Amino acid sequence: MASAGLQFFAFMLALFGVFGDIAATLLPNWKVNADVGSNIITAITQMQGLWMDCTWYSTGMFSCTLKYSVLSLPVYIQTARTTMVMSCILSAFGICITTVGMKCTKLGGDTDSKSHTCFAGGVCFILAGIFGLVPTSWYTKEIISNFLDQTIPESSKHEPGGAVYIGFISAGFLLVAGVIFCTSCFKKQQGAWIYPPKQQHLPSTMQENSAGYNLKDYV
Repeated sequence: MASAGLQFFAFMLALFGVFGDIAATLLPNWKVNADVGSNIITAITQMQGLWMDCTWYSTGMFSCTLKYSVLSLPVYIQTARTTMVMSCILSAFGICITTVGMKCTKLGGDTDSKSHTCFAGGVCFILAGIFGLVPTSWYTKEIISNFLDQTIPESSKHEPGGAVYIGFISAGFLLVAGVIFCTSCFKKQQGAWIYPPKQQHLPSTMQENSAGYNLKDYV
């Protein structure tokens, strides 16, 4: 298995990835539209997320509206909701599993059991990273496509918000952590295959002596 320090580093990356994943899922600023108009005092910032749409006024007023209807949402938002929730669940499972299988903990049994546990946790992190990377990429693609579309008015165009960037970074953290955990387990198993344990052979003289003692017992 990899050193305890490397596993602890991967665990910290995964922990940041989990917190970032949850924050990106809940934040309302997946896309942002700033409408300054003729007077900057009455500037309005409109933000749209997976679960709510918010409006922030330069005067300090802030209001949000929840998206109750699921079927009325575009397909990419419905997909982003599902995949981000799955990413949060898988990453949380990965944290629990790798806590048991890490080398620096006293849980999980012997070395082989902890190695298999770390591999399972690494797979959870990789899947969580993939589930987090798909919606952020698709959401960014839709924002860029609408922004470059000449038929859409300027007031209806948006830019990627902070939640999208947090989602990208969190997915990267989870993928790196999962690869480290899976690679550490694979290296250990590969070393066991390449260098199998040597069988202890008795010297020939001892074997002959033991055979002689057996024959004398029968005489």
